Amino acid sequence: MKIETEQEQYNQLAFYTLAPQGPQFIHQNLVDAYAAQTTVETDKAIKITFALVGLYLHIEKGQTGRQAQIAHMRLARRRKDWPRFKPPLERGAIRVGDVLAADTGQERDAMIRKWCEDVWASWEHVHKQIAQLCESELGITAASRDA
Repeated sequence: MKIETEQEQYNQLAFYTLAPQGPQFIHQNLVDAYAAQTTVETDKAIKITFALVGLYLHIEKGQTGRQAQIAHMRLARRRKDWPRFKPPLERGAIRVGDVLAADTGQERDAMIRKWCEDVWASWEHVHKQIAQLCESELGITAASRDA
């Protein structure tokens, strides 16, 4: 039996999330969780900033993956200089293989959500900075919940 790498598992999961599934566009949630979980300090600042913004919008603000994708596009048009965030040592217990192991459909979609929550929680040391960035650049306040 072939042992798959994490990247191969991610590719399989990406194929699943890119299948037509409606307006939620959970593929963006997958991309953001994976980027935030696997980033290294030498990655471009935009990669981790966008991943954390996407997770914040999804977990804290109840936004869909499509809404996070649109926010990324708005951010890209507004600014070119991004803050650097030091990755935590541990970035969540749920891994891409755990998500892939869940049955397709509602169970896997729910597992993607749990994975996003798990990864987002591991970046607690930057939650306030991400919230401030979303307020200053996107007008999304800590008190608002845009669903």
